[in-house]
Amino acid sequence: MKIWLALMIVASFAFSLQTSDKLFECTEIFKERKSELLVELERIDEQKQALEALKSATEELLRKKEAKVSQQEENVNKKLAKISKKEQEIKKMLSENEAVLKEIKEIKMNKVAQTFSKMKAGAASKILSDMKAQDAVSILGALKPKTLGQILSKMDSKKASELTNLLSQ
Repeated sequence: MKIWLALMIVASFAFSLQTSDKLFECTEIFKERKSELLVELERIDEQKQALEALKSATEELLRKKEAKVSQQEENVNKKLAKISKKEQEIKKMLSENEAVLKEIKEIKMNKVAQTFSKMKAGAASKILSDMKAQDAVSILGALKPKTLGQILSKMDSKKASELTNLLSQ
């Protein structure tokens, strides 16, 4: 029984040595893995810091670009307002110029009409017959009805009919 007890003690001692060796190996593996994980954690932390730096730089750049775009947009709006104002001024000047031009044409037409009213009907009818129909109608429209009748009576009947037709429109 003593031998058996001794064998049991030796077996248990051998088992405990074997278990101790396995525990030692596991501890070494865990230490190695822990150091690998710490290195990986540092690498991840560095990448995280780099990413955050990149993010803040990107956000700052975006803010600057937005401010620049906003400023440019404001400048464009100011220029558009100036252009719109100048366009209104030009339209007003154009309208005024058209009114002046119309007045000048009327004065000119009245002078031409006065000249034709002082001419003899035969001479006036020959000149008006050779003119473009619209120009002749403009002159005839400015004449007094009596003078108009005298001039049309001296004209070729076809030309007088055409001019009368245009005058009535």
